[in-house]
Amino acid sequence: MLNLALAVGFLLVTVAVLLSLWRLIIGPDQPDRILALDTLYVNTVALLVLLDIKLASSLYFEAALLIALFGFVGTVALAKFLTRGDIIE
Repeated sequence: MLNLALAVGFLLVTVAVLLSLWRLIIGPDQPDRILALDTLYVNTVALLVLLDIKLASSLYFEAALLIALFGFVGTVALAKFLTRGDIIE
């Protein structure tokens, strides 16, 4: 049962990654692209957590934590740059 749930999870999160990439490339304006990039980070973290469950290794969980941290910092920096035109003030 767990293998079926993992397979469905991989499929659905992969579709979400592809849709996020599509929005990142096609997005009509900058806020849409920033939101798509943030969603892409979240989906990547979900894929790594699913891979960690499948392989029973804590290495992928640590990588997911690092990607989540960098994704948050990157999203905040892009949002500040978009609103103010400067990141560090």
